[in-house]
Amino acid sequence: VQLQASGGGLVQAGGSLRLSCAASGSTFSSYTVGWFRQAPGKEREFVATINWSGSWTYYTDSVKGRFTISRDNTKSTMYLQMNSLKAEDTALYYCAASSASYGSQPRQFGYWGQGTLVTVSS
Repeated sequence: VQLQASGGGLVQAGGSLRLSCAASGSTFSSYTVGWFRQAPGKEREFVATINWSGSWTYYTDSVKGRFTISRDNTKSTMYLQMNSLKAEDTALYYCAASSASYGSQPRQFGYWGQGTLVTVSS
């Protein structure tokens, strides 16, 4: 599966952005998908994941209550709605797909998009 992330940009603290990730080349609904991010000088970290049907989601503690992951299998697209953004959310955001039933570790995801940059100004 090929993944293409979009929707990043510059936003003030407290603002919102919605990231999208369009999939192609394989049956999108058969994959668990997720979002990761990597800030300058830091390791890539898990943000959120959603199972194939959308019935199960999981978030890292720092984004709970602010970010929402979702998917539309009819459009082969996943989303990350980000509200109440903070300066510490600034990072390159990657979408990823996994053949596993669930996952939150980068090594569990075999397919990656190119990343979209989110910059939050304080």
